[in-house]
Formats: sequence, structure tokens, C-alpha cells
Amino acid sequence: MLRLVLALLLTLSAPGLAAAQGAMTAVKAKDLVRASLVAEREALVPGGTVTLGLHMAMKPGWHVYWRNPGDSGLPPEMAWRLPEGFAVGAVQWPVPERIPVQTLMNFGYEGAVTLLVPLTVPESAKENAKENAKAGGTVRLAGTLSYLVCEEICIPGSAELSLDLPVASSAEPASGQAALFARARAALPEAAPGPHRTTRAGDRLVLHLDRPGLAGVSSAAFFPYAEGALDNAASQDLAVDEAGLRLTLTPGDAKAAPEALAGVLAFTEDGTRRAYALGPEPAPPPTASAPAAPEAPPAPAGEETLTLWSAAGLALLGGLLLNLMPCVFPVLSIKVLSLVRQAGESATRVRLHGLAYTAGVLASFLGLAGLLIALKAGGAGIGWGFQLQSPVVVALLAYGLFAMGLSLSGVVHLGGGIAGLGDGLTRRAGYQGSFFTGVLATLVATPCTAPFMGAAVGFALTQSPLTALTVFASLGLGLALPFLMLTLFPQALRLLPRPGAWMDVLKGALAFPVYATVAWLVWVLAQQVGPDGLLAGLTGLVLVALAAWAWERARHAGRLGTGLSRAAALVALAASLGLVAILDGDRATARTALAQGEEAFTQARLDALRAEGRTVFVDMTAAWCITCQVNERTVLARAGVQAAFRAGQVVYLKGDWTNQNPEITRLLERHGRSGVPLYLVYRGQGEAQVLPQILTEGIVLAAIGQTDVAAAQ
Repeated sequence: MLRLVLALLLTLSAPGLAAAQGAMTAVKAKDLVRASLVAEREALVPGGTVTLGLHMAMKPGWHVYWRNPGDSGLPPEMAWRLPEGFAVGAVQWPVPERIPVQTLMNFGYEGAVTLLVPLTVPESAKENAKENAKAGGTVRLAGTLSYLVCEEICIPGSAELSLDLPVASSAEPASGQAALFARARAALPEAAPGPHRTTRAGDRLVLHLDRPGLAGVSSAAFFPYAEGALDNAASQDLAVDEAGLRLTLTPGDAKAAPEALAGVLAFTEDGTRRAYALGPEPAPPPTASAPAAPEAPPAPAGEETLTLWSAAGLALLGGLLLNLMPCVFPVLSIKVLSLVRQAGESATRVRLHGLAYTAGVLASFLGLAGLLIALKAGGAGIGWGFQLQSPVVVALLAYGLFAMGLSLSGVVHLGGGIAGLGDGLTRRAGYQGSFFTGVLATLVATPCTAPFMGAAVGFALTQSPLTALTVFASLGLGLALPFLMLTLFPQALRLLPRPGAWMDVLKGALAFPVYATVAWLVWVLAQQVGPDGLLAGLTGLVLVALAAWAWERARHAGRLGTGLSRAAALVALAASLGLVAILDGDRATARTALAQGEEAFTQARLDALRAEGRTVFVDMTAAWCITCQVNERTVLARAGVQAAFRAGQVVYLKGDWTNQNPEITRLLERHGRSGVPLYLVYRGQGEAQVLPQILTEGIVLAAIGQTDVAAAQ
């Protein structure tokens, strides 16, 4: 995440986006991957099963990904279009390779790979083939294969695949595909030949494979099924003795428990590569016969399929509503003070302040959007509000707002006016103050998700860069619009009181919403870093206060005293920034606290519950997401909702996106979202119902089918 912060500081929208877009247009994914759909048998037998192969051949130097892609990337995914009654089973994944990319470690395939997929043929296949398929009784199997192919850059691609097969009472092997399927099966992991277990050794995990006679093993690697279970780039230390093999691993952010570690162990023995599947594989999601025509992913209730202009309209409404969110209020309260101060100024100057503020909002929205688009094109699993997943950014925001609060409280004098973070500049540079207030408003707005925003932002990040930037610009315009309109019609300012001594009282009062935001940011930091990291962050706040006090002392001291005071202020400020640098490496092991009856989300657990036909409520949240926290405290924690969960035996899965979590990112993207909150309800084996981002008790109870319980409360 520190790399993302540095990129944010070094890149505004145009350069980063131009590089990403140029790289993506210079080479097409279809030129890098040749994909085909093949079958092991020459015909389909009613009531039988045939193995299909998704074959992908990559250009030298390029790779695609395994089921767990590692630190970045996306696994291939096939959206099937099958005749009625046909059903596909779980993909059989060949053993991957470790693919280092700078400081990251990915899991994937180079050269070529064949993913095996079992296809169940219904008894009615013969009749369906005669009635509905082409002459000759053939059946068409088709689908869209989506993938991400990477070298130094990553390019998303897709391929429309189809295969026509006849229906027969028996079928011979397809002679032309025998070698391909033989190689594919040879690349699959075998069942473990002996007992295996995982133990803990200090802060590391030790994987044991009990099998004598492994003296010839020269290298080994373990690939976990669960994303985030291990620090993928950390060394995997091999030891072999008479009892078998030991591989020492480093847990990832999830701090996997030893008993939960499952995956594929690959090693080279006497020059031959072998691989064993250890532990249970994640349960595949329930599959049903797919329709013959493609279906769009389910849209949230009340939302239709979006176009560019409808998404831009939703983004504009979402930006307007952001002004009412608590994360934006402290900055807007400071702008209220600036409006009071500007009430007696010329109309032209007031309008220019409004335009400067709008320019700051738009520039920062486009900068964040350009960086987000470029990083996602490179395979990063991030979304809206991604910068707040970095403790460094959270701490820097807290420090900046704390300094602003000290200025409002009169501890330090930053200039003649307090119109924003940069409004302590001279009167000549006052427009810069309004511009940087717009930048700050954008940064503190990202923890909030207003109604209409989720669908618009999710749509934007699946479209072309130009479309995405248009939607983000509309979102920024919505945020800036109320203040802009007030300044474009300055006669409205006459309704405000004239500047006077009372402004000092108002200025001091407005410091307290800023301090409240600092307290919230420190709470977010506590969720992200351990106790030592939190102590470093709090010490940084003390140093910021020391720097502000020393700088103010310099204004009233002599020449020598001024120099010493300013030097002390700069040293204190540098020390606070030095403490920030250590925060990114000191992540907390604990996630958002789980209340009684809640379980931590994993895709494997969700798939298992769906396979059992259970009703599941999925809550995707983050400590820095204010909308999430409000929903949890005002709706989800209410006695009526909790009683309804118990009465309906609803399983509550909470996914914490405070720090990066690839599994959560993928679930968000699957439902057209780029950030939290996301609320899903699964009833039985049906598709997910997506709930609105602003919840009410009635919405939740209706979704889980327990409205009668609420009436009884």
C-alpha cells in the first residue's frame, strides 16, 4: 500500500492514465492469448459426463493466473451458455508457478495451460439436440472466457468460445486431443501420499509432510487456496529429514490458523516436479444449468442497466449527497467561515474562489480516478477509498486536520484568514487556499459512500478510461456544486452577517468538528496497526502540536529565538513524518471486531453455506467507511434485526476491507461495486440480492424474509 501512496503523490491523472491507456492500446489481449474450448470425447452421451478443456496459450513472457492469483491479478473465469439441463462442475486447476513481479509474488501459468471442467449431460440431450440444435443433432456449448494477462503491464481480455458436439449413445476419445488432456491431467496435484499437518513456530507456520525417502527434494513451494493466508513474497524455507519434508511459511494479513491452511505443495524430487493437494479444496459455488443466452449480472434493487449518461447522472446525485455526509462536514464548516469573511468582497473575487474550489475538487477526483484505473489495469485489487487502506494516508490526514484544528483554536497563526488548508497563504495567493480546500474535501469524502454512488463508480471502473473519468468528473462536480452555486450568485452572501469580532468565536467553535474527525481517523488507525503502530501515530500528533507551538513562538521571539524556534518546529515536524513511515509495515493482526453471532467472511465459507441452502447475510465493511459504521450501529445492531437473524437462522458474514483483502475485492467487483458498503442476501442456492447502501430495518427484514419477527418485537 505504501507504493500506492507514493504513486498518488507522484502521479496526477494525466500522466498515469496516459501511460496505462497507451500500454493497453498498444497491445491487444487477443494477440497475447489464444483461447479455445475443446472436449475429450467426440460426442455427448445422455446421462454421462464429458471433460471439457479451456486451453490458453500465452505469448512468451506473459502469464495468466491460478485460482488464487497471489498478490495481484485475476483468475480466468468462464461465463457459460449451455442448453437446458446441462451443468458444469468445479474447475480443475493445474499446479501453478511462483511468478515474482518486483516486490510482489503472483501465482500463475506461463506458456500454455488447460483448465479441465466436467460437463454433466442430461438424459434429455438427444431430444433437445433434435429439436433445438443444428441439423444432425449437435449441441452447442458456449461461453465467454474472461482473463487478465500480464507481463510488466496487465491487460484484461475476453474470448467468445463455442464447441458443437453431436449426441450419441456412446463416444470415443477425441484422438486429436488425447495428448492435450494427458498433459493437463499430469499437471494436476495428486492426493497426499502421507499424513500432513501445520504447526506454529513463533510468528511463522511450519507445514509438515510425513513421507520418508524425500532426500532428493531440492526445492519446494506452497500455494494456499485462500487469498491473504500467507505473505506470498516471503521466503519459504525448506528442510528435509528422514521423517519427511518441512516448509516454514509466513502468515499473511489474515494470520491463518494452522488448522485452516490448505493448498497445493509442489516440490522438485530428483529433477522431477511433483505436487500434492493438502487439505480440503474450497467448496465451489452451487451451479445450475445456464440459459442459452448470456445474462447480465443482477443489478441492485431499483437500479437499471447503466449507460454513460445515466451513470454520470447518478454520480452527480451521489456527489451532491456527499455534502451531507459527516466525513465532509468539517471541511465545509471551514468553507462556511470563509464565506462569512468574503461576504463584503467583490462579486468577481467570490466567484473566483468558488471556481478555484471546484477546480481543486475536480483535479483531485480525476487524479484519484486516473491512479485507480491505472492500478486496476495493472492487476491491483483495490477500489473506491483505496488510499484509506494505507495507515500512512490515514495518519497524514489526521496530522493535517489536527494542525488545521490548532490553527482554528488559535494555537498557531497560519495567516490572515482561515478559508481552508491552504488559506493561510497571503491574500494574493488566496485562490490557492480555495483550490487546496477542494483537494482536502475530496480526500476526506472518500470514506463515505452516498446513495447512487456505488452503482456509478462500479460501472465506471468496468468501462474505458475516458468513460470512467467522465463519471468521476460528474461525481466531483456534484460535491463542488453547492458551494460553487453559492459563489456564482454572491447576492446570496448578503444574507450572512457582516464580518466582525464574533468570527473569532465561530472560528474556535469550528475547530471541534475537525478534532472529532481527527479522533475518528485515530480510531481507524487503531484498526489498521498494532499497539506499537498506534503509539507511533499518537506520538506523531504530539510532535505536530509541538511543531505548531514552536512555530508560533518564533513570531514573538528575537532573531536568535526565531531561528531556534523554527528549527525546533521543523525537527518536530520531520520526526512526526518519520514515525508515519513505519506505520505501513505494522499492520494489526485483528480485524473489525465481530459481534456475537457474526462470522468472518471468506469465499470458501460463503460457498459452503450456499451449498447447504442456508440464508446468508453478507456485510462488506471497513473501519474508515462512515456509511458502514452508521448502518451497523443504527440498523444491523438493533434488537429487532438481531432477533430476526436468530429466528431465521441467518448466517451473518462480515468482510472487513479496512486493509486490502483480495477476496473481498473480487466479491465487490462481481457485483459491480468498487468500494464498501456492500450488503448481500443469499436465500438458499439462489442468486444474491443486493441491498441499498443506506439501510433501514424494514429493508433488511424483508430481504431475509423475517418481517413477522419485527412485528412481534
